[in-house]
Amino acid sequence: MVDLSDIQSFTEFQRTARESIKRLKKTGRPAVLTVNGQAEVVVQDAKSYQRLLARVEEADKLMALRRSVAEYRAGQFRDLDDALDTLEARHAGPAKRRQAK
Repeated sequence: MVDLSDIQSFTEFQRTARESIKRLKKTGRPAVLTVNGQAEVVVQDAKSYQRLLARVEEADKLMALRRSVAEYRAGQFRDLDDALDTLEARHAGPAKRRQAK
């Protein structure tokens, strides 16, 4: 959720860039920049952005794990040897496939 104090015009941000960046770093909260009264851009300090990306990556992994568990419980799984054979056929180079024959 964006705090109203984190909304400012793009022009104001440009005019007070150093102070605005200092505030972004101190609070860790993003700022919404407006153009003609409409929200146009969100800016955030790099450290907070990296934390956000890490959280998104973790959420993606958790969602994939939940999907996998649901598929397993629904009986949608394959034998390990069959899955490994399929992966090897798909990703092994031509030389490796020839050796296996």
